[in-house]
Amino acid sequence: MLPKIFLIAIISFGMVPIYAQETLVLSLDSAINYALDHNKKLINSKFAVDASVQKIKAAIAQGLPQASAVLDYTNYLGAEAQLKMNPAAPPVTIEFNPTSNFRASVNQLIFSGSYFVGLKLAKLANKVSEQNYQKDILDVKEQTIQSYYMILITQKLISILKENRANAQITFKKTNDLANAGVIEKTDVKKLSVMVASIDNALKSTERQLELGYNVLRLQLGLKPDQAIILSTDLSAIQKKYIQSAFLTNNFNIKNNPDYQLALLQNQMAEKQISLKKAGYLPTLVATYSYTKKIKKPHFDITPENMVGVTLSIPILSGGQRLAEVKQAKINYDIARNTEALLTDQLTMTEKQLRYNYNNLLEQFESQKMNVEVAKDVLTNMNRKYKQGLISSLELTSANNEYLTAQSNYYSAMIKLLNAELALLKINNNL
Repeated sequence: MLPKIFLIAIISFGMVPIYAQETLVLSLDSAINYALDHNKKLINSKFAVDASVQKIKAAIAQGLPQASAVLDYTNYLGAEAQLKMNPAAPPVTIEFNPTSNFRASVNQLIFSGSYFVGLKLAKLANKVSEQNYQKDILDVKEQTIQSYYMILITQKLISILKENRANAQITFKKTNDLANAGVIEKTDVKKLSVMVASIDNALKSTERQLELGYNVLRLQLGLKPDQAIILSTDLSAIQKKYIQSAFLTNNFNIKNNPDYQLALLQNQMAEKQISLKKAGYLPTLVATYSYTKKIKKPHFDITPENMVGVTLSIPILSGGQRLAEVKQAKINYDIARNTEALLTDQLTMTEKQLRYNYNNLLEQFESQKMNVEVAKDVLTNMNRKYKQGLISSLELTSANNEYLTAQSNYYSAMIKLLNAELALLKINNNL
């Protein structure tokens, strides 16, 4: 009986699908690379580049030979016509027989100013799409790194809160035992219980922030909401590698900035729009070849099978429309140039402000680092004194709160400093 039950269990287990999702282990660099491959916004941006390439091909195709073919059939339903050549003679009756024709034609654009300028505009539009794609790459990199930083710092805060809670629970237990023994007052126990509860609430809130951070990172990586992630890069390694000021001595080269590069391309497009509107004054020359094969011929047919023609279209008057369009294009070009000048001033000032912010935050970070060390030493001394009965629980609680505040300020300064560095790297196109 037992072998049968065992066999049934194996078969039943085999029939149940097992969905085991593999945990994704990511270093900072691998997270960036993964985001560049799977971020949905970036994928759409790449599609836009591909679409602009197809637009160039479509624009080129307009200047290549255009061929078309037509097959028709016409039935006049027995209609007749009378033709009287001589008033004295009876009229001649002509019957309209069904006809069928096959026509093939080829058109070739020989000259069109709008075509050549439009082709250049299509190529510029492709460059704009590529530049937007590069901007999106920088955005995705920055957002992925920021999410990664936030998760690591939140994890560090959680570990500190857990350690602090464990110490507080030990102190609370010892104090409670002393209060039960009548050595100290019950009020000390109540004060410590408030401290333990406060730490526990802060821990729960930080754990919720950690899950939010993971969700934001999953979104940047293009992952499913339930995908498990482990971050393998340590916060101390990031601190050693990225918190530095050597690069701040470099001069700002605005030509490397993606926004400035995009503004230059938009200037070129605005300039080409002037040429496109001026091309409306130029004639257009098109050559045509047509071949007609009579499948069902009428009784009277004088249509030739082959035909070659050239069409020259010359614009003469447009009621001032073309002139107004040229002037409007020139105004748009002036706006684009002014926008470029304004952007140059804005980027220069922004880069200086970011550099100033970074230096300030670096000083604050070093100050908070020292503050944490002092607060930790104070808390250690307070714990020792409390065990010896030299201080009250209120003083211990105050020292513990100061230590938690110092830790929070330290990591807050760290994330601000790291993000300030990211902003500087991004504006210099060095991410």
